[in-house]
Amino acid sequence: MLKSMTGFGRGEAVLNGRRFIAEIKTVNNRHRDMFVRLPRSLQAIEDEVRSQVSAVIKRGRVEVTLQTEKEGVELEYDLQLNLPLVRSYLRIFDQLKQEFGLEGKVRADDLCQMKDVLLVKPEELDLAAAREAFREALALALDGCDSMRIQEGGALKEDFLKRLALIEGHLKEVENRAGSVVEDYKRRLRQRVEHVAQGMPVDENRLMQEIAIFADRCDITEELVRARSHLEQFRSYLSPDDAVGRRLDFLLQEINREINTMSSKASDSSISARGVEMKAELEKVREQVQNIE
Repeated sequence: MLKSMTGFGRGEAVLNGRRFIAEIKTVNNRHRDMFVRLPRSLQAIEDEVRSQVSAVIKRGRVEVTLQTEKEGVELEYDLQLNLPLVRSYLRIFDQLKQEFGLEGKVRADDLCQMKDVLLVKPEELDLAAAREAFREALALALDGCDSMRIQEGGALKEDFLKRLALIEGHLKEVENRAGSVVEDYKRRLRQRVEHVAQGMPVDENRLMQEIAIFADRCDITEELVRARSHLEQFRSYLSPDDAVGRRLDFLLQEINREINTMSSKASDSSISARGVEMKAELEKVREQVQNIE
């Protein structure tokens, strides 16, 4: 089953009056690159989150966000005074007054702006319960994200099949034209030789030898067979339930190589024009393949 690397999913789980929310956003990337954002108090479950996501998403940039809410609002935070630090600040202020004769009183709001005077302590969570709740929420988010990726992958597959058919049509025309290239060359060569000979006898053996050399040099049967084989492989990779983006990209490079070779060897403007059309379709496919997992 073909999957796009672009998707979004959101899942929620409710436990003991708390809502556990998981969101996943994926975009295309050459490798799997995962970023996990979660509360500091839940850092211990990050490896489990990565493992759960990796089991479903094989390639792309993945952004995972986990958060908790209580009764529709974010969890409350408990602010505490760092009393040892406050005493140290006050002692320093007194020392400044005595040493330099400074005046003025230290206000409470001034102290609160000092670094680390206020300690933020989030409401404590039961880690075991949070782990299970987030696993459930993350599974829902992954399902939603995967559904979106599969839906877009299906649309891309239809586009690929349409363009593969166009390329195969051009290959058929190239094959039909290839059979006439040698005959056209034979006719033109005989006309040129007879024009230069001006009535003198033409060496038929030498003429046939030149035609045979040209026929061997412009034979594109091998390239046509390989190009069709690569197209068939490409089509077969559109069905397996696996990450196939890199394999598809490689096959496109090989198909492009065969088209370049046949256009060069055929020495025919009609075949070269077909080659340009096929490469244009390949480029459209290549752009879309960059978003396939």
